[in-house]
Amino acid sequence: MNLNATLIAQIVVFLILWAFTMKFVWPPITKALDERASKIAGGLAAADKAKAELASANQRVQQELAQSREDIAKRIADAEKRGNALVEEAKARASAEAAKIVADAKAESAQLVVQAREALREQVAGLAVKGAEQILRREVNAQVHADLLNHLKSEL
Repeated sequence: MNLNATLIAQIVVFLILWAFTMKFVWPPITKALDERASKIAGGLAAADKAKAELASANQRVQQELAQSREDIAKRIADAEKRGNALVEEAKARASAEAAKIVADAKAESAQLVVQAREALREQVAGLAVKGAEQILRREVNAQVHADLLNHLKSEL
């Protein structure tokens, strides 16, 4: 066989194989590669979008956490103020109640002192009458000497 004929036959077979590959094999491969590239690009875009969303979500979470911390601190401060106000109010009420109780006790003790003085005056007047009766050795009429006894009570 002739080398030139073999070479030409190989070139013709190569061209037929090339044309067949370009017409039937290459388009599905190209299509699959393009689809794969678009999927990869879509996945990368989705990943970038997810990263951006994650960053914005983290930022929103940090803002909400800061806001909730501020709200909690404010509520705690308000609760402490309210608690202090309640304590002060309770102290004021207790102080007023104590003052009232002391005033009532003083009034009652003053009343008891007056009653005790009256009872003592009665007893002293009775003793004075008995003493005068024994000195005079006769009975003294309490009705007759009521003015004298009242005067004696007021002096005591």
